[in-house]
Amino acid sequence: MINQNLYQQLILDHNRSPRNYGKLDNPTHFSEGYNALCGDHFLIYLNLDSSGRIVEEIKFSGEGCAISKASASMMSEIFTKKSIDEVRELFDLFKRLVKGQPISQAEEKKISKLIIFANIHKYPSRIKCAILAWHAVAAALDNKKQTSSENVEI
Repeated sequence: MINQNLYQQLILDHNRSPRNYGKLDNPTHFSEGYNALCGDHFLIYLNLDSSGRIVEEIKFSGEGCAISKASASMMSEIFTKKSIDEVRELFDLFKRLVKGQPISQAEEKKISKLIIFANIHKYPSRIKCAILAWHAVAAALDNKKQTSSENVEI
């Protein structure tokens, strides 16, 4: 069971002081995510290592609700120094989590504090907020420059 107080504390902390917030000069990959329903709008910047397989650095900029900004902030922490395969695996796991699908204890360990988003499925309109930046990272890795909530699968 998710501690509601911890959920609120983490969301507020990452909203007020987002990690990896800002712009990267000359990123190797870039994408923009936009949620037309609520106005969340983020730019995602990635630098992959020389092999093109490891996320060396990730930053994001833009504005959004507390849930979308906190999710982007926590995502940026977990993706740093991860392989592209690990990023895609974590993204799939996070999608399952926010949809309310069951995940194992081993999977819970992989996503660490992101488990606080486990109950977001109870608020369907907030799922796209939580997952917008994640879709933008996937789009950046696929060399797509833009993604929006209208074409985001939840």
